[in-house]
Amino acid sequence: MPKSVTWSLFILLGFSSHPKMQLLLFVLFLAIYLATLFGNSLLIALVKTDSRLHTPMYFFLANLSFLDISYTTTTVPQMLVHLLSTKRSISYVACVAQMYIFLCLGIIECILYAVMAYDRYVAICHPLHYTVIMNRSVCIKMAIGFWVCGFLFATLNTSFTMRLPYCNLNEINHFLCEVPAILKLACADTHITEMVVFVVAVIVLLTPLSLILISYVFILEAILRISSGEGRFKTFSTCTSHITVVTLFYGAAIFMYMRPASSYSPERDKMFSLLYNVVSALLSPLIYSLRNKEVKAAILKMMGKTDH
Repeated sequence: MPKSVTWSLFILLGFSSHPKMQLLLFVLFLAIYLATLFGNSLLIALVKTDSRLHTPMYFFLANLSFLDISYTTTTVPQMLVHLLSTKRSISYVACVAQMYIFLCLGIIECILYAVMAYDRYVAICHPLHYTVIMNRSVCIKMAIGFWVCGFLFATLNTSFTMRLPYCNLNEINHFLCEVPAILKLACADTHITEMVVFVVAVIVLLTPLSLILISYVFILEAILRISSGEGRFKTFSTCTSHITVVTLFYGAAIFMYMRPASSYSPERDKMFSLLYNVVSALLSPLIYSLRNKEVKAAILKMMGKTDH
């Protein structure tokens, strides 16, 4: 058995397998990061300043935008530095902190998508009671709930992962300190930790996803009861943005955290991490803006134009 050691530094290999593309990747990820910051900051500003957007749906959307900004900031700035540098080290403490924050924000986002689906269910299936059911107090309690769940489950995953002894090799074949990549460095048996990670994934991925699917079953039933085709289309269009983002985020996250450990592939896993960490955060404000008349109207108002 390899001798375990206590490392003060880890090396993040990142995209070093593509040395000729480092500058191109830097420009690409910098543009994506700046666009993500701009798009999500704009959505937060619109929700805060436009009274037409002071509804539960946009309260949760503003939470999502804040999460996406924080989520990408946990990984992308460091990735950009490493793309231009031959020194790709990260301290043990920074690695643990990155893993914890990354997990925490990802788990919060998983639960938030379920809350947003429930909001659409109440709005479409119980429109007359919507403002009573989804009042300000309830929305704030829901927000506190998904933030607390994120902190708790991230603590569980991080503590089980970092308690393991690690071998002589301190190179992480990833662009961040993510659980599946870290477990590959462990000297000890990782089955218990992998089981904990899987159980947490079932709770924070499959449970919210099940609630989302149940919500949309009821939503679809309500939409089919609408007599006019235009009414059905208008009602369903309020859900399409959420469905699009959920499919992208959950698809990549489930693949990463619920597949067998034996199927680990560093290069493929980097791509899936980019999907739910970077790409979804970039596309989210675009999808919600392009498919939402109220957001478009708020943008025109901010620009000093009418929405007619």
